[in-house]
Amino acid sequence: MATLDPANGTPGITTATPGRFRLPLRRRAAAGDGPVRAALAPLLSAHQAAHPGADQAELLRGYAVAERLHRGQLRRSGAPYITHPLAVAMILAGMGMDTTTLVAALLHDTVEDTPYTIGEVRAGFGEEIAVLVDGVTKLDGERWGERAEAETFRKIVLSAADDLRVLVIKLADRLHNLRTLRYQPEHKRARYAKASHELLVPFAERLGIHVLKREMDDLAFAARSPDAHAATGRAVRAALRDAGEAFGPAMRRVRRSLAEHGLRAAMRVRPSHLYAVHQSFRGRLAGLRPCEAARLLLVVDGSERDCYVALGAVHAALHPVAGQVRDYIAAPKDNMYRSLHTRVISPAGDPFEVIVRNRAMHPVAEYGIVAHVRDAADGASGGTATAVAGRRDLVWLSRLLAWQSGATSAAFLDGLRADLAADLAAGNVAALTARGEAVPLPAGATALDFAYAQGPAVGDRCIGAVVNGRLAPLSVQIRSGNVVEILTDPSGAPSEDWLDLAATVSARVHIRLGLARRRAEEAAEAGRRRLVQALAGRHVDLLAAEARGESLAVARALGYPETDAMYGALATGALCLDDLLARFARP
Repeated sequence: MATLDPANGTPGITTATPGRFRLPLRRRAAAGDGPVRAALAPLLSAHQAAHPGADQAELLRGYAVAERLHRGQLRRSGAPYITHPLAVAMILAGMGMDTTTLVAALLHDTVEDTPYTIGEVRAGFGEEIAVLVDGVTKLDGERWGERAEAETFRKIVLSAADDLRVLVIKLADRLHNLRTLRYQPEHKRARYAKASHELLVPFAERLGIHVLKREMDDLAFAARSPDAHAATGRAVRAALRDAGEAFGPAMRRVRRSLAEHGLRAAMRVRPSHLYAVHQSFRGRLAGLRPCEAARLLLVVDGSERDCYVALGAVHAALHPVAGQVRDYIAAPKDNMYRSLHTRVISPAGDPFEVIVRNRAMHPVAEYGIVAHVRDAADGASGGTATAVAGRRDLVWLSRLLAWQSGATSAAFLDGLRADLAADLAAGNVAALTARGEAVPLPAGATALDFAYAQGPAVGDRCIGAVVNGRLAPLSVQIRSGNVVEILTDPSGAPSEDWLDLAATVSARVHIRLGLARRRAEEAAEAGRRRLVQALAGRHVDLLAAEARGESLAVARALGYPETDAMYGALATGALCLDDLLARFARP
């Protein structure tokens, strides 16, 4: 029977027997354990390296089920389809993810593209794996039509709120599809890569998984702009040929200074990824210098205090550029990234960036939330599924959940793109409430955005703000460290001009919802007045009819859930007055 290649959206061929696949008994899986173990050897090895002593039985069983279900299906490259879920699981194993996540990765396309059901996943592998598999399963395009993409992303976001590993699996899935994108037609490559840059890469940034973000960035860049990607690659490679000569003298000075301060640190030149270089120089790469294509990374053996001492040692060895120190240790980024960044001048006169962190910060700086999940799987946090609950670096997810429910499919997808892009555009600010609670906002956010960050009940009724003790309009831009108090009025309501003041998607969504509610209320009031006047001429009292429940009964009979909806339809012309009068007229 014909199937759809879930990674590429292309037809594949399967020779599987039609009908429901039955989960193999454990003894059957054990009988074929040899070939399964051989196929799974690299994955088992990578998982054991991260989690020594982990039970391999569930991985073997998950692979056996996935391989049988996908047997006969091919990727567009011609490779057996099972190579895709296996590759996704390998990516996750390389990051040290737990056994449950790896099993879900092996099974992640079974429900979407085979007769296997979520119920069978739940029966065979338990609720936790079923939740992960269901979370990454795309919605049926035939059923959802043009809404399928938006509602699939909404489903992923909602599932990630319950278990963030859904989003991690989705990112690994997209990374492997980007790695194999060359097998797609050119027009599909560009579209797929654009969607990756707009939606998936920002999620990797939000979760702090920079090892995925960097590769996804570059692969999507290569697909969208192959000429620019090739030119950037050539420029970076040419620049890095002289990296040793350019960075060597500076590193020797820093090494001596660290020793004088009694510190030890691993030090290495770290090339910037190609997309970052392309964006920084806007494609103008002629004469790219080594210090423009790479940074110096110091990983200190010591405490947070030692990181600041190391920063001083760097500044003692190399002249610092004024105003270029960024302290992400005292004030971590939203994704909990912690490091010190500074810009210094090399002995040859070239400015370059130095990053300082300690060994405890390094895994989180590279793997973000995955580092915390990995610690939980090792027993450090008391359970993988709950390891990330209530984390400050997931405030963005709470904000996203708060506005998405009121958005249509198209508005949700557009809003999601804008929301993700806003946080990446120019960094974030962290303002404070009067109680000292931090409120992260994108750069350029106003007091109105701050109000809606407190919830729609505050935002809809705000009338002004007090910023650092002084009265300020809702249009004032909020800066990091500002202490903001929102003034409200119980009778306050959103106005049209607020849409020009709001910088965040969540604020704009709630403003539009508030305006829609107000328009609906005004229409209902106008429709009711019209009906009152028309019924009065027939000696019918609408207020009495409402009290007896007759008005609600008429509304329900016409298909409206409440009387206000019926009155609003009358005001807009969707409901004919004569038809309505006939239902109220006395016999």
